[in-house]
Order: sequence, then C-alpha cells, then structure tokens
Amino acid sequence: MQVLAAASEIAEYVPVLVMLLFALGFAALNLVASWILGQKAPTNPVKDAAYECGMPPISDAHQRFSVKFYLVAILFVLFDIEVVFLYPWAVHFNKMPQFLFFEMLVFIGILFLGWWYVIRKGAVNWARD
Repeated sequence: MQVLAAASEIAEYVPVLVMLLFALGFAALNLVASWILGQKAPTNPVKDAAYECGMPPISDAHQRFSVKFYLVAILFVLFDIEVVFLYPWAVHFNKMPQFLFFEMLVFIGILFLGWWYVIRKGAVNWARD
C-alpha cells in the first residue's frame, strides 16, 4: 500500500515536470529559431551607430555618475521593501492579536532609526557637494 501511496504522490508532480519541460523546450526552440532566422553580421557599421541628430558626437556616451545616485537608489529599495511587510499587516489589522500591533511599532521604530541615521549622515543632502 505504501508503494501505491508513494507513486500517487509522485504522480502529482508530473504536470509540473511536463510544464517545466514545455518551458525549456519553448526557450530552446526560440533560441534556435533566432539563430537560424536572425541577422548574421551587421551590413553597415554606420547604420548601427547611435543617431546623434546628424552631428558627430562630441564626447563618449558613457559618463560617470555620482555615487549619490546609486546611494539614493539603494535607500529607496531598502525603505520601499517595508511596504511588503506593512501592507498585509494593515489589511488584517482588525483580525490580529494586540501584540502584533506592538511588534509592528517596533518594526516602524527600527525603520525610523534607519531613516534618522541616513539623514544624520547626510546621505540625501544634495547641497553638500
């Protein structure tokens, strides 16, 4: 009996395996089709150059950005992820025990401490540079 139960449990995963094989086959088919039907080599390098309004480019298109932009992007991601935790809590707020309210207050307090640290360090102070 245990063999039949194990076989039926494995049989439940067959559709997932079929879907995985279908997805891999579709991806491989697309790669082969693009390799066969795609352009082999650029025909004219001038046509592949970036369009600059008819004027020759003055400088290199790759410019260095200030680290501030990356810092602000990372801070945005860090503080935006909190919504993932706050939204479900807010939706089920009335149905939750009271201790979860205090746990969320601790979580928000930690977020405010992090924000206070960022402000104190001047990470978002653009006038400093």
